Amino acid sequence: MKLTAAAVQMSSGPDKGRNLEVAERLIRAAAARGADVVVLPEVFNWRGRRSDQEAAAEDLSGTTLTAMARLAGELGLVLLAGSITERIPGQSKAYNTSVLLGPEGGMLGVYRKIHLFDVELTGRVSTRESDVKVAGSEVVCASAGGATFGLSVCYDLRFPELYRQLAQRGATVITIPSAFTQPTGEAHWEVLVRARAIENQVFVIAPGQFGPNVHGFSDYGNSMIVDPWGRVLARAGGDAEDVIAAALDFDELARVRRELPCLAHRRLF
Repeated sequence: MKLTAAAVQMSSGPDKGRNLEVAERLIRAAAARGADVVVLPEVFNWRGRRSDQEAAAEDLSGTTLTAMARLAGELGLVLLAGSITERIPGQSKAYNTSVLLGPEGGMLGVYRKIHLFDVELTGRVSTRESDVKVAGSEVVCASAGGATFGLSVCYDLRFPELYRQLAQRGATVITIPSAFTQPTGEAHWEVLVRARAIENQVFVIAPGQFGPNVHGFSDYGNSMIVDPWGRVLARAGGDAEDVIAAALDFDELARVRRELPCLAHRRLF
């Protein structure tokens, strides 16, 4: 079995309407290239000032996911709505939520980001996602298009135990929608994305945000699609909107797992 997967690279801002227009245009471009699966980046629909978050947050039945479900159904795609700011009733804080939509437009999996990005890189990046977000607690896999998708978001990439749980639950494709910072991206993005693919013998689709953002630092871009052997099948640059695509060959995945059965060899001490 083969699927054609696409990763969408964007630079989202505080204008939600514009972000959704860009996302739709790029999703349609991916579909025109024959994509069966399209993955959007983290916070693709809105990225604004924290003081505006409460007003911008949406329910899962809100404008953004309604529009994405319509597109998935119209185009017959598996569509990963990278992440949105999901409203929590009675709270000013929100979830950072990734949603997998099926080719009929149905919601197949909802993942709320577990690891929140609280870092202090002196003189480069200072941010505390936990000031405005609530961490999720559930590991999420969902099946679509003949594959099993393991869901994660951005900073999760640094926590390999999450990805091993996804592999143990049957994931063959892992999605990592991101807004990775420029300094951490230059140092760690490629090696971590490839490591998660290699150690769990899965395809990884990792779309990113690029360029300066409202928080005063820049995002790295360099969206990637990687195979279970760690080969980079497609990669975007760091300074432009893009749609990258690659064929995911599941016979190749089965061959890698059969010839190098490290998942079966795993031991706990």
